[in-house]
Formats: sequence, C-alpha cells, structure tokens
Amino acid sequence: MSSATVLTVILNYRTPDLTISACEAAMREMQGLPGEIVVVDNASGDGSFEKLSKAASDYGWLASGKLRLVQSGRNGGFGAGMNVGMTAGLSNGAAPDFYYLLNSDAWPDPGCIRGLRDFLLETPDAGLAASAVRGIDDDPHRTAFRFPTAAGEFEAAARTGPLSRLLRERIIAPPLPARRTRVDWASGASLMIRREVIAATGGFDERFFLYFEETDLCHRAQAEGWSTHYLPDVGVVHIGSASTGMKSWNRTPQYWFDSRLHYYLKTHGRAYAAGATLALVAGAMIWRLRRLLQAKPQADPDRFLSDLVTHALRAALGRPRTAPAPIAAIPEDSR
Repeated sequence: MSSATVLTVILNYRTPDLTISACEAAMREMQGLPGEIVVVDNASGDGSFEKLSKAASDYGWLASGKLRLVQSGRNGGFGAGMNVGMTAGLSNGAAPDFYYLLNSDAWPDPGCIRGLRDFLLETPDAGLAASAVRGIDDDPHRTAFRFPTAAGEFEAAARTGPLSRLLRERIIAPPLPARRTRVDWASGASLMIRREVIAATGGFDERFFLYFEETDLCHRAQAEGWSTHYLPDVGVVHIGSASTGMKSWNRTPQYWFDSRLHYYLKTHGRAYAAGATLALVAGAMIWRLRRLLQAKPQADPDRFLSDLVTHALRAALGRPRTAPAPIAAIPEDSR
C-alpha cells in the first residue's frame, strides 16, 4: 500500500444534510488510505456548522482523527473555500501529497478516491485527475472539457448541426471519453490534485466567485507543465447545483458574467475577450432566428443575451481590472 497521503476537502454552503451524506461516503472511501477529511463551512450563517459539528461528533468522526471541521469566515465562493481547506493541511501540520476536492452533493463510488490517487502516482506528468460524474438517475454528466474559446462559445450558443460539425474541434463540451484521456480541464465536483500543482499555481484564483475557477486552475497548471486527465472508470454520484441553484436559474447571475470575463481577460487579453463576447452574441442570435423560424424552445435563462451585452458594456466603461486577485498561500510539505 502506498503511503501517499490524501486530504479530502468538502465545501459546505447551506447544504448540511447533503454534506453529512458526502462525509459518510468519503469516510468510507478514506478507510485504509493515509490522510484525512476537512469540511469547510463557507460562512453559511444558517446553523450549518453547528449541525455538521453535532453529526461529526455523534458519528464518531471527530474522535477518529480522520475528519475536521473549519470555518472559512466569509463566503468567498468555491475557489476561496477550497483554498481554506487546502491551506488547513493535515492535522499534524504537514501538507498532503494529494488534495481531493469533493462537492457537498456528491458521493464517491467504492474505489474512487484510491483510483484517482493511484493514477496520479502512476502518471508522473499528470497533475490533476477527475472522475466520471453521474446523476442520481444514473445519467452521465459532462464534466470533461476543452478550454473555452470564441469559436467554441459561438458553436455552443448557435446549437446548429452544420456549424457544430464545422467547429467540432472547438466544441467546449465534447462527448465524454470512453477511456482514460487527457483533457483541457475538468469539473471540481470530484477532482484529485497533486500537491506540486497547488504549490506551483498558488491554488484557486479567488476573483472567480463561482464558475471558471477550475478552468483557470487547469489552464495555469498546464502552463506549469501539468496535465489534466479524465478517468471514466471511477466515479461519483452528483445531485448538481445544490448550492448554486443553477438548474433553476431564471436569470444568469452577475457572478457568472464576471467569472467568464475575468477568465478571458486573464488568459487572452481585452481584445480577445471582446471578440469572444461578440462570438457568443452572434451564436445566440442564430439560435434566436431558429426559434422564430422553427419553433425551437428557449435554451438560455431569461434575458441572457441582453444581460450579456449589458455586462460587457458596463465592464468596458468601468475598465475592469485584469490582474488576478490575491490567492491564498498553500503550504509546502513541512514533513
């Protein structure tokens, strides 16, 4: 058995019951693996921390030394909360060999955590490994992606067969690989990260409140020489959007537009960011035309196009900052 340690980080925001279920599954999967679980409450303010603390005590998790609870002190979003958990490290003060990020509404299958860790142990140039993700209805979720581009956003917004075939190499969410495959980036719902990747990148950029934070982390990891891989043979069950409510959005929230713009400004610059927005608008207009001519259903939240344009114009007038926000320092291995 390898002695490589894993710190599983679970972020809670007002989902204590789901988080308790995630902890149960993670505790089961961490048996026999060196390491611990740290649960970060992201300033829920709804009694979540107290409920989690009672459950962890009642189940004997705290006494086992395999699970700790910490409070973030503020709701800085997904990346900021995960940075808090990773910074906490192991209870003996050491940094783990691997960080395993698990959503509070996800439950790993038997062998998932070990399988991701062992893949990284066996693949020296791999920095991140993501498992397959499926819904409670057993439907697979698309969680392995290409990096966003102007062409990719145009294709996604147009939703038109001939254009998709023409731009098939730019599709951001291609069909899921059937075999273990290198990808550009993967969802953070079930993601194993090598310690050296976090040391090299500094962790998540906390300017991303929600969305695009994993995309950015994988992009920076790639720049440091670390690849991301998707493993379809290990998996988790995931409810999805339990904290964000994305599935029931009536309007796209401001933070999604903020995160998208920050990603393009940071990775490609102001001119490309503007071009990507124009490409997205053009694709959305094609879909609107198809809706008029072919009675296609609404596919975006209400007023998505007008909200996108308004956000872009306000950002241009406000001269948004292009520098990333300070990133939480992640400790080097102190053993």
